[in-house]
Amino acid sequence: QVQLLESGGGLVQAGGSLRLSCSASGRTFNWYNMAWFRQAPGKERELVATISRSGSSTDYAESVKGRFTISRDIAKNTVYLEMNNLKAEDTAVYFCAAGRTIQVLRTAAGYSDWGQGTQVTVSS
Repeated sequence: QVQLLESGGGLVQAGGSLRLSCSASGRTFNWYNMAWFRQAPGKERELVATISRSGSSTDYAESVKGRFTISRDIAKNTVYLEMNNLKAEDTAVYFCAAGRTIQVLRTAAGYSDWGQGTQVTVSS
């Protein structure tokens, strides 16, 4: 099991930027594929981005492609989500997740460990 702690959320105007961080502890960080999901009020949790164990492969939801970038620093046991050109529809609680499936999955079921989430609010 790995413990995950997100930070970096907040209130930002549309068009602005935020960088979320997710610090991992407890198990070897590079055993895990990592992902960011988000959940808006009244909506289901949805994938934002994934990154493979080595960091060499990334994947994004269509709605954030070209605006968000996921990365990981293995030495710091941290995964990041750089969010640019934020829109009101990006408002949600953002969750960091870790999984040990062989392939990097796009569904929440593929991730065994989750952080508590950090709120991102984009004002229009």
